[in-house]
Amino acid sequence: MRRSNLMPEVNAGSMADIAFLLLIFFLVTATISSDEGINRMLPSECPPGIDCTNPINERNILRIVINNNDEIMLGKDIVSIEEVKDIAKNFIDNNGDGSCTYCNGNKVLSASDSPKEAVVSLQNGQQTSYKQYVAVQNELTKAYYELRNTYSEKVLKKPSDKLSKEELKKAKNAYPFILLEAEIK
Repeated sequence: MRRSNLMPEVNAGSMADIAFLLLIFFLVTATISSDEGINRMLPSECPPGIDCTNPINERNILRIVINNNDEIMLGKDIVSIEEVKDIAKNFIDNNGDGSCTYCNGNKVLSASDSPKEAVVSLQNGQQTSYKQYVAVQNELTKAYYELRNTYSEKVLKKPSDKLSKEELKKAKNAYPFILLEAEIK
């Protein structure tokens, strides 16, 4: 009987192909979680030797507080998340000093002078949930979006999705998003 020194081998040439196909399959079928985030442009740094603080008239500040129980407070009143957008729109578009020619506000003495002067102050407690914080930010963003959309339709005579870069800049300058954020200590 004759024995061969050759050992039987398994053809492993297609193993790399199979591994590659499995990798592609798992990449295509796996769900990748998307984190919620807030897209904001940070202010530029103040040049040295220049005072960059501007005194803000108290009537131009809309103070929103999210407490540790996720309750939204304006002053001493608790409001629902659904009310935030309309309250912010009415405050920003108030035209208290009559200088805004495109504003539709009621000129209430306790609200902002003009959209360029309006500041939204958002404070949150240490136990405030991220979900509630993002929900309030979304409502504020909706308020500014709706105000800018109204401006583009009435003043620029175009829907907001048809604006050029220059016209979009005009809409953003008409209703600048000025937000102060702080944590309650």
